[in-house]
Amino acid sequence: MSLKESLFEYCLRLGDTSLILGHRLSEWCGHGPVLEEDIAMSNLSLDLIGQSRMILSYAGEVEGNGRTDDELAYHRDARQFRNVLLAEQPNGDFACTMTRHFFISVYNFYLYEELKKSKDKTVAAFAEKSFKEVAYHVRHSSDWMLRLGDGTEESHTRMQNAVDDLWIFTDDLFQMDETDEQLIKEGIATDLNLVKEKWKKHVGDILMKATLSVPQINNFMRVGSREGKHTEHLGYILAEMQFLPRAYPDAKW
Repeated sequence: MSLKESLFEYCLRLGDTSLILGHRLSEWCGHGPVLEEDIAMSNLSLDLIGQSRMILSYAGEVEGNGRTDDELAYHRDARQFRNVLLAEQPNGDFACTMTRHFFISVYNFYLYEELKKSKDKTVAAFAEKSFKEVAYHVRHSSDWMLRLGDGTEESHTRMQNAVDDLWIFTDDLFQMDETDEQLIKEGIATDLNLVKEKWKKHVGDILMKATLSVPQINNFMRVGSREGKHTEHLGYILAEMQFLPRAYPDAKW
């Protein structure tokens, strides 16, 4: 794989994860547990979609085939998406949504912290801008993990169930392949093993404070996003998200 192809692939991984997670959070609009949180989740979604637009636009430039961020978002099939598996998991209840957002936000926080040092100026600028937003996402989701984990008996049970159910997708965050290896050598990407150690400590500390337990899974963990192997949920997301631009490709606002 050429350096250009690897960089395109890497940008898709960053952009697709933000896009799909942003879409998931947008599904809460009008359904939040309280008005303030309903608005907060809509704003988190807008942050993520904005991040996605920035890096997918760059992906289109790198590819060199004239595709825009809209075309990359709305005119690819599920096997062509590179978002982490965790991002596409259903919202479930509020505990599930916040646990999913907490896991990914902490991951993005340490990933972007490293990518700010990237030798690719656009990737570094993307990381710099996104890092400030993700820092808030971490605080917001951490507060809910603590509040609900160390709350009532029911809230604690729901949070522990969410952690247990979603944990099998966390290894997928840190999978690396030849794309990563090539870009790490060029000083563009970062070693996800460094991110993983910081993620595990941060997540473990918050779970402990929230009186929640880290699941003990010694065998099966779901991976495959780097190869476009997704869960069944992504197809349903894309069917909803892509319907209008596919049905009316020349539509203008």
